[in-house]
Amino acid sequence: MTKESQRAELHKTIWKIANELRGSVDGWDFKSYVLGMLFYRFISENITNHLNSNEDDDFNYADLTDTEAEIVREETVKEKGYFILPSHLFSNVRTRAKNDENLNETLDHIFRSIEGSAVGTASEDDIKGLFDDLNVNSPKLGNTVQERNEKLVKLLNAIGDLPLGNFDDNTIDVFGDAYEYLMTMYASSAGKSGGEFFTPQEVSELLARISIGDKTHLSRVYDPAVGSGSLLLKFEKILGKGKVGGFYGQEINLTTYNLARINMFLHGINYERFNLSLGDTLINPQHWDDQPFEAIVSNPPYSIKWDGKDNPLLINDERFSPAGVLPPNSKADLAFTMHILSWLAENGTAAIVSFPGVLYRGGAEQKIRKYLLDNNYVEAIIQLPANLFFTTTIATCIMVLKKSKKDTDVLFIDASKEFKKVGKKNKLLDENIAHILELFNDRKDVEYLAKLASHEEIAGNDYNLSVSSYVEPEDTREVVDIAELNQRIAGIVERQQALRTKIDAIVADLDGGK
Repeated sequence: MTKESQRAELHKTIWKIANELRGSVDGWDFKSYVLGMLFYRFISENITNHLNSNEDDDFNYADLTDTEAEIVREETVKEKGYFILPSHLFSNVRTRAKNDENLNETLDHIFRSIEGSAVGTASEDDIKGLFDDLNVNSPKLGNTVQERNEKLVKLLNAIGDLPLGNFDDNTIDVFGDAYEYLMTMYASSAGKSGGEFFTPQEVSELLARISIGDKTHLSRVYDPAVGSGSLLLKFEKILGKGKVGGFYGQEINLTTYNLARINMFLHGINYERFNLSLGDTLINPQHWDDQPFEAIVSNPPYSIKWDGKDNPLLINDERFSPAGVLPPNSKADLAFTMHILSWLAENGTAAIVSFPGVLYRGGAEQKIRKYLLDNNYVEAIIQLPANLFFTTTIATCIMVLKKSKKDTDVLFIDASKEFKKVGKKNKLLDENIAHILELFNDRKDVEYLAKLASHEEIAGNDYNLSVSSYVEPEDTREVVDIAELNQRIAGIVERQQALRTKIDAIVADLDGGK
């Protein structure tokens, strides 16, 4: 069995288990339990492997008493960001679970203890609240304590039985892959309500590769609407382990913020290498001291409301003031764009998924586009296929920003046909991504696909940035030979006339025989 087929088989098993376990619980609600338990298993095996690696082969941290383990607490928290007593490890709890009448209370105590181990340390903010969504006392698991505990036992056993291999044998990638697969499936099944936190992996790949360019290392990467963190994680997957100095992001939704932090841990990004914050990026950004960033990627929420001109402080905010105008209160899209531009390093690149309206709407948005173009910040606009995202079927686009462009032109790419239909959604395949990147890097006119437009041309078009305004679509209609068509029509008319003559003769003959 190939590696890919094994991976597919594992995915199928994970999704089957997740659906069988949830019973009457809505899949979107149940995700917190499956993902949370997967994380609990991961950090238990992570810390066990870490402590075992410093000892003899016959040593096993899981076999120690809690008292014996306390000696390594302080050092372990410094290195891993958290501490788990041997009795609190996933494997040991699972062994006792069936006979633990207070399993829900046991787990609740363990989760609080793990989070508590980081209090007062450098990792406190990265660990705090990670288990908040794994509510072991929720009536969603059952109406009685017994019913809830029965469900928790099944959950522990199912997650424990997943064939994720030995922890020190690339298991971090397996855990991370399993986690991402589950998030994708939950986002897909939940549709618009669930897809807001997750950007499809192939779109993340394209955004990351655009913003990486020809760099082999990145000091700091950033996403102002970080969601589950999948966009940021693409950087290290592409460049390799340890090739990204730090991961930064902000998320307004608490549950999604927790998912993002868990996702970082599951992909082997230790607490000192990521800094994710909770809050409204546009009103209260949390990374002033960390910017500028070498690469920024984002799929911000489309056309959401924000304070805009109702907040008198925003027009003087250094992120928005250069444009001289704020985006409309009902459409914050270009507020994210201006924020991203402000925090972009001089040698950096930003790739932003944008709603099509921001490319052509008038008023304040037109004035902001004028600012972006007159100051030569727009590198490219890429039209994506429709129906790529869980949240919308509309064809979105990618706006690429740079502060140190080599020319004053803007490249427009029509990638609307670069997809394959997979189930109900369209998907970018590897060859589609490669072709888009080729067009982007070549930066030249290609009939029906790409157009390098001058600043003067765009300005003369009222600063409209719609790809369709510059890239002529291929006319796929069948070419008709008019002369041949007229000849065929004349033949049809002649045959019809002959047929009518015959019919008239038959009718006359019938009338004469009466």
